Amino acid sequence: MTFDLTAHIAGLTRVRVAAGVVFRDGEGRVLLVRPTYKAGWEVPGGAVEADESPLVGARREVQEELGHPFPIGRLLVVDWVAAAPPWDAGLMFLFDGGTLDAASISRIVLPPDELSSFAFVAPDSLDAHLKPRLARRVRAALSTDEPAYLESGHRPSSSPQPPISEANTSGSLTPDRT
Repeated sequence: MTFDLTAHIAGLTRVRVAAGVVFRDGEGRVLLVRPTYKAGWEVPGGAVEADESPLVGARREVQEELGHPFPIGRLLVVDWVAAAPPWDAGLMFLFDGGTLDAASISRIVLPPDELSSFAFVAPDSLDAHLKPRLARRVRAALSTDEPAYLESGHRPSSSPQPPISEANTSGSLTPDRT
């Protein structure tokens, strides 16, 4: 039997990838955007396109969503999220957007067909605005000096344990895009 590289590659696991950016204001509040196409708030960012790196995807999404090519810094978090149909499993990246001053904030121009508003929210109020998994991810991003690895918004234990999945979380997680 001959090894079929094409068939092997076709059988490899595929995951969706999304990238967001954590921007803060001078008071340490986090920039959130309100999508027009779904309820709730998000950090600026979105799906990474085919053959696009997470950093390039984050830059593109920030330009599209905020109307300005704000500089994007270091990686803060990589979060593996379990499949939750119709969504496949995914890797969610958060990058550091730094602190925006008043002049930078004044350059924000939202696309009205995609985002209705933006707000700066205190870190202790993230739970009131974001889905639980995203709130945990953003809090981890705010509290790390080096990139953090998460699974569904949680830092994994160093002891062996079953993988996190929607099936074994007792319904505590709900599917979301980021």
